[in-house]
Amino acid sequence: AEALRILTDNASLFKKITNHTIKGFYHNTLAMVLRKFVTPENKAAQLKRVVSEYEQADHHFKLARNTVFRAMVNNNIGNVLRELSRFREAHEYLDHARRLTVSVRDKVRIAQVDQTRAEVMIEQGRFKEAERVLRLAAGSFEKSGRQCLLADALTTRGIALARLRRMEEAQFTFQKAIEVGQQVGALNKAGLAALTMIEELDELSPQTLGAAYERANEWLSESHSPDLLRRINAAASKVLSKGETKLKTEAAADTLSNKPLDFEQEKLKSENALIKRALAQANGSLTRAASMLNMSYQKLAYIIETRHKDLLKERSPIRRRSRKDQ
Repeated sequence: AEALRILTDNASLFKKITNHTIKGFYHNTLAMVLRKFVTPENKAAQLKRVVSEYEQADHHFKLARNTVFRAMVNNNIGNVLRELSRFREAHEYLDHARRLTVSVRDKVRIAQVDQTRAEVMIEQGRFKEAERVLRLAAGSFEKSGRQCLLADALTTRGIALARLRRMEEAQFTFQKAIEVGQQVGALNKAGLAALTMIEELDELSPQTLGAAYERANEWLSESHSPDLLRRINAAASKVLSKGETKLKTEAAADTLSNKPLDFEQEKLKSENALIKRALAQANGSLTRAASMLNMSYQKLAYIIETRHKDLLKERSPIRRRSRKDQ
């Protein structure tokens, strides 16, 4: 609120400035602040004002011949138009943003534009295309060491995977986003990943669901965004609907209770879960899963066929080699 007051109270001062880069920054900052105060009741009108401020920023950056900032602003406009469901226009602005970033050979910004495009695709129901774009964008962020951007891309990719009903991969991706955010101290990013995982995955165990809520609630507690608070409250309701009378995981209770354990049975369960996760990460490829588990293809195939027949459906079709090939 204070930032918005300062910007609006000094609007006449910024009008007198002749430096187009500074004017561009003013309108860009005002757009960003206005976007934080968008309410569901007046969303359309408020977002149109945001777009208008971004367009004025683009105008001044164009006069200043600042290609990088123009790309950033056009990317932001595309994102706002996505929220307004004006998808065709969003793609047009993103096309422009991408051309600008390509012209300055900025791979990180290219990946950022691609991520925004994927978010538009998700809104359009184009989940398969979005997942592919996000996979490449995440790879670009990872190679460049941009961990905060990587956490965002992984969270969005998790959404695409969940909509494609690739639940194991989606959960793995969300959890990786949480880990990445934690590692660099970006707890708001980790919290958003945890919150989004709750929203997108209905098959989470009570333990995982409760733990994800606790993290999201803790790491996003300082946010004053009305939309984010609404999402957290909805997540709390989801946790309660799963039988949690208190917003805590059952893990603590399980740890404290002296339940009889069958060592061999528990070992098989752990082995099953580990192989299932590896197959999910490897898109069903037994060869890749075996490599992840540091064992031979033949050994993994034997373990699945003799001890975990339920996992046969998780792997790619077996391709038997002919005697001529052996």
